[in-house]
Amino acid sequence: MSLRRKLVRLRPLIATAIMLALLPAAPAFADDPTPTPSPSATSAEEKIEEGLAVDGGTVRAIVELTDPGQHAPVAGKAAADSVEVLLQPQSQPFMVVEGTAEELAALAEDPRVTSIHRDRAYPPALASSIKQIGADQAHAAGHIGAGQNIAILDTGVDLDHPFLGGRVVAEACFSAVDANTESLCPNGQPSQTGPGAADATTAKCLLDGVNLCDHGTHVAGVAAGTGGVAPGAGIIAVQVFSRVNDEDLCGAAACVLAYESSLRLALDHVASLAEPIAAVNLSLGGMPNQTTCDDSEEGRIFKPKIDALLAKNIATVVAAGNEYFEGASFPACISSAVSVGANDDGDAIADFSNRGPLLDLFAPGVDIESSVPDNQMTVYSGTSMATPHVAGALALLKAQSPQTPMPELIAKLVATGRPYVYQAGGAEVRTPRLDVAAAVTGSAPQPDVSQSPPAAPNPGPTDPDPDDPGPTDPDPADPGPTDPDPADPDPDDPQPSGPTPQPDPSQDPTPVPLPTVTVTVTITVTPTPPAKAAPVCTRGTAGKRLTAKQWAKEIHRGSGTMSDETLGCYLKLVGKASKVFPEVTKASSLGRAYRVLKSTKTAKGKLDSALLAGWLNWAHGSNGTKTLGSAEKVRLSKKSKGPALRKAAAKVIKSR
Repeated sequence: MSLRRKLVRLRPLIATAIMLALLPAAPAFADDPTPTPSPSATSAEEKIEEGLAVDGGTVRAIVELTDPGQHAPVAGKAAADSVEVLLQPQSQPFMVVEGTAEELAALAEDPRVTSIHRDRAYPPALASSIKQIGADQAHAAGHIGAGQNIAILDTGVDLDHPFLGGRVVAEACFSAVDANTESLCPNGQPSQTGPGAADATTAKCLLDGVNLCDHGTHVAGVAAGTGGVAPGAGIIAVQVFSRVNDEDLCGAAACVLAYESSLRLALDHVASLAEPIAAVNLSLGGMPNQTTCDDSEEGRIFKPKIDALLAKNIATVVAAGNEYFEGASFPACISSAVSVGANDDGDAIADFSNRGPLLDLFAPGVDIESSVPDNQMTVYSGTSMATPHVAGALALLKAQSPQTPMPELIAKLVATGRPYVYQAGGAEVRTPRLDVAAAVTGSAPQPDVSQSPPAAPNPGPTDPDPDDPGPTDPDPADPGPTDPDPADPDPDDPQPSGPTPQPDPSQDPTPVPLPTVTVTVTITVTPTPPAKAAPVCTRGTAGKRLTAKQWAKEIHRGSGTMSDETLGCYLKLVGKASKVFPEVTKASSLGRAYRVLKSTKTAKGKLDSALLAGWLNWAHGSNGTKTLGSAEKVRLSKKSKGPALRKAAAKVIKSR
């Protein structure tokens, strides 16, 4: 089959992909608690998500089956039609394949296939915190979470880190593989269980001496490290990320992403474990949502899994996201998840944190010191850091009252939190800040904290005047005064605006974290003093809309006023919010984004340019995405022709 695919696709296949097509890809897991989708689609076309391989090429997709027993016949049909089978979890009613639009359409004709959709990938969601939430008082009273465990679904952990104190009690790994994606399981396969399976110090985690997998160790330390919220609880480490070697997708030589298929297998694996588990921690996220996402395509898959865990008295605690948005990112937007935003040391909502009625709790998330690989300590900020505070708190409560149903423990944590009162969506919102001491003792909440209207994380750069044409429109073939980047695949591709400047609070709309406050913790080594946390990648607040031409000038070397860091951050946020970028149209790197903004000769190119400018405006601080969402539906439809594409582009441009 592989030779035939080489001839058909004219692209090489890595050896692991060949092996995956021939061998069962994963051991048997617990039965999937997700109800099998009923075959309601009346045609093969209706079974396929809009936009799959709409621009040609192949796409990684999840094929939902009527039941797990259909793996062999459907995989056989896929192989016969040159569709590459990447993953076949034998007890699960789905499989993962890679194919062209035509090949997937042929596969959808099979009555045993109920739907086909993209296997989406999610990035990690990137003190005085213990004292602020009263965890020190709970510890002094003997509440440390003993007898409970916290499942950290993340980038694995440094198993020997002294801050974790040997509390890793179980490990697993579910890590997607394809031509540009490598497994982070130590065995190199898509799955692994047992000791060492979630090791975050393997060679695949390293890129030019930097550990790409440090996030999970930091999160685990906050939840259950020696100086964490539940220092007596065990850690169940589950690696759910893969190493993606695709500069167009990552905006860098490589990055780590968690695919939906890996997350589904990991959640079911946790549900099958016999150990007492208080919470699953998900410090990751995708598209921001203003309302609950239970009925979205992804929500219909994940909510039953979260509900199944809750029925086993296991909470799913999820980072709300760092987009400075009145809503929550997926999957924090699922109603039965515990959605967590971040606050700072001054009992104020962190300037990068999402907020609003979708959130259940705030917890400390600014300048949080915790463990990272190689026995180091460092300071990070983000809702990723806030989430394990809540997961640890639930471990304390469940250890205190193991027979109490988890929904009651969550309600208790919410009821005893210190209320933050603020405006969101034109209405008053009350969201409690975590108070572990009050939850453990059952005392009354502390007084309300009125939050000032959200202020700009930083004023941001001076925006170009829409009525000012600015400098002469740059020539795409002119690389500017700086030599071309040798790492860039296209020597004529314009580069970012000059040498990377040092962060300047008056020029960069990303927030500047509050001064570090060190928590004194006694451990067996003396770590290097942690560095100050890097600014969190979040939306700007300028709110001033730029045209596609102006955004192109910002991105082109030597022409703009925004820093490379700001523009790179904006592209990352666009990648989370949009279904077109970069999944359909590559626009993760500044050079790629420039080409999209300037390529307006065709109807499709004009719409892509308008959409990217619109999403960049959203990342820059303007509100409203309804027109962008409608235009993306037009862009992703195979039925859309020139007139429809041009009309959608005109609406996006007019919406400015």
